[in-house]
Amino acid sequence: MTSIAIVGAGPSGCFTAQALGKALPDAVIDILDALPVPYGLVRYGVAPDHQGTKAVIRQFERLFERQGVAFFGHVRLGEDVTLDQLTGIYDAVVLATGLSTDRKLGVRGDDLPGVWGSGAVTRCWNDYPDAAAPVIGKQVVIVGNGNVAADLVRILAKRDGEFHGSDLSEANIAALKAASVGRIDVVGRSPAEQAKFDPVMIREIGRLEDARIHVHGLTGEGKIIEALAAIDGHAPEGACREIHFHFGWTPEEIEGETHVTAARFRQGNARLVLPCDTVLTAIGFDGDRPACDEGGAIGPGLYAVGWFKRGPRGTIPENRSDAQALAARIASDLGDAGGKPGRAALAALVPDAVTYEQWQRIDAAEKADCPVGRVRRKITTKARMLAIAHQSGDK
Repeated sequence: MTSIAIVGAGPSGCFTAQALGKALPDAVIDILDALPVPYGLVRYGVAPDHQGTKAVIRQFERLFERQGVAFFGHVRLGEDVTLDQLTGIYDAVVLATGLSTDRKLGVRGDDLPGVWGSGAVTRCWNDYPDAAAPVIGKQVVIVGNGNVAADLVRILAKRDGEFHGSDLSEANIAALKAASVGRIDVVGRSPAEQAKFDPVMIREIGRLEDARIHVHGLTGEGKIIEALAAIDGHAPEGACREIHFHFGWTPEEIEGETHVTAARFRQGNARLVLPCDTVLTAIGFDGDRPACDEGGAIGPGLYAVGWFKRGPRGTIPENRSDAQALAARIASDLGDAGGKPGRAALAALVPDAVTYEQWQRIDAAEKADCPVGRVRRKITTKARMLAIAHQSGDK
């Protein structure tokens, strides 16, 4: 019987398990993750007020509840188990670990206190275990013209009541309220017609109850131009915040000595200096990626998928087609090969791994402790997660 391990329980890993289950219906498939909980980017990288996007988790649950896939949580590659050990006990190993390091601006001052990457901010807002909390000031500059930048704008500018139905914690809402953001400038290199915003995301910003919106440098035509033009001048009565969109400006320097004081941009011979106490970058992610062929093969029996394979490009649904292509490749490569011990051998190597049933205890605890108007209260430390997972004396 063929045994396959997938390292990474985020969308790429789960989509790959789905596709492998169809391509190799008799295979035994296990998913490992460094965290005690599954779902990776969906749980910790999607904006907490976009529960519709997070709903993909429901189809991933079927992998573990109906399709025989096993979850091994709190298993750290290189610490609890090595890659050599995995390739020794599985017929195929798929690395679906993604990329999580925020790309630097690459300008003077980009390491000053007050500069935060979108990944770090979003993880904090999603209560990633033991994550550092960014300190947000009153004047925020967001660098980036894509959907992640739109997420940042929306979360920063919402009133408390606009988070109904989200999983943004009371602590994070209190921190946002304390920050009392007064102005948000969104700046991107591209002209407006080349901005990567989804028009739906722009229209959502246009429904904010406490923000006056100004769009600068609006040229060209197309759906994104129409969406931006529609929100320009949005001014609800009594709004306390301002949002400004700027297009075609290249970052030149983050000013400040001990903390951010301004962000400087250039456009030809022109300069734009925006006073600020916080800079949030939404320009993508970096990380070490493997040398693999176009199909995702790193070496015999070892593969890469998702962002770890192709870089930080594409949405969650786009990872499905990548996973399907890899599953077909693995099925072709393996043929009738098989026979490695897989699951039983891994269980012996990591006897304290968190099982899917134990994850369900964590899930139930988060939902049971849910504040009014929220879908869950996430547990924010690994220690507490593990205590709940291993309650009742098992392991």
